[in-house]
Amino acid sequence: MSTHTATTKAPARRSFADRWVELPRPVQILVWVAIAVFFFVLPLLNLPIVSTPDAEFGAVLATVANYALVALGLNIVLGYAGLLDLGYVGFYAIGAYTVGVFGSLHGQVNWFVLIIMAVTISTASGLLLGAPTLRVRGDYLAIVTLGFGEIIRITALNSEWLNQARGITGIPRPPSAELFGLPSLLWDGATAKVDLGEGARSVFLKFGLLDAVPYYWLSLIVIIIVIFADKLLQASRVGRAWEATREDEEAAELNGVPTFRFKLLAFAMGAFVGGLSGALYASRIGAINPDSFMIQLSMMFLAAVVIGGQGNRWGAIAGGVVVAYLPERFRDFADFRIVVFGLLLLLLANFRPQGLLPPRRARRAKRADAVTKRLEGTEEAARA
Repeated sequence: MSTHTATTKAPARRSFADRWVELPRPVQILVWVAIAVFFFVLPLLNLPIVSTPDAEFGAVLATVANYALVALGLNIVLGYAGLLDLGYVGFYAIGAYTVGVFGSLHGQVNWFVLIIMAVTISTASGLLLGAPTLRVRGDYLAIVTLGFGEIIRITALNSEWLNQARGITGIPRPPSAELFGLPSLLWDGATAKVDLGEGARSVFLKFGLLDAVPYYWLSLIVIIIVIFADKLLQASRVGRAWEATREDEEAAELNGVPTFRFKLLAFAMGAFVGGLSGALYASRIGAINPDSFMIQLSMMFLAAVVIGGQGNRWGAIAGGVVVAYLPERFRDFADFRIVVFGLLLLLLANFRPQGLLPPRRARRAKRADAVTKRLEGTEEAARA
């Protein structure tokens, strides 16, 4: 009489993404609304752990939102289509200079028209740059785009029509609505009280010089719109073509995917978002010059996407937050910020090469590798 030993298999560990998908749709919507409301009121809460004691918190959040928007645009080029763009700051500068030139230096165009002009010109520049250069790949494409970013800056530096090194001042701000004022919180240890002082009130959609919170709100609205468009785009035929091109361009071409056309579209979409973010930046700062668009800024944009996770929109946003927020939060270590940043990148490259929030395909590939190794180990044990 043979006996069989019953073995119980441990249930597979479900990821957060799997549990999130199983939630009812209304619950998901309520969670997203709660998250959006939290980020909108964040500059008014002045949370002691999150706020920046050595810098205005609203201005820091506006910069963080601008970096997150830029990272979303570059993620289309780098994360979805797999195109290494080292000169993304060029599109950023084109959007900013379009607003400055036609809104202050050589015209007085309406602000909304300026935004349309900025995204149109930056998108056209993406098409003009991509048409001859996207036929090269890899390091060659990186070198060409790096040169593009420097050409834009040097052109602004040497062009009298762009006011050379003097830059442009008096850039128009978004039209103000001044709907209502919102008081902020003051913290005394763990105790919070409402600050009703006039100087502490942020007026909703009043775009002035001293209060950067409305610019943060405006950037958040734009980010939400871009996220919706990005989600629809990635789930469409275009997104699948980008993924096929990124994984194996030759195989995609053999299967009938016009890879050059879709790479050009990715370049144009990235240029669109880059020009939009540059226009919003110029409108908030009110003054720009060629030194505002050094090539190091392009490296920071690239680092944001790589740190967050290429191909994941939420990872790109997280990377933008890390790159823009942490240096302001820890200003006491200003002399060592670059060293610490380099060490963090080194640790990330060794222990989490896919980024903080890797895309779903990377997680699937990692789980598949783990299953394969486990099966191979089981087969070896059985042979032994």
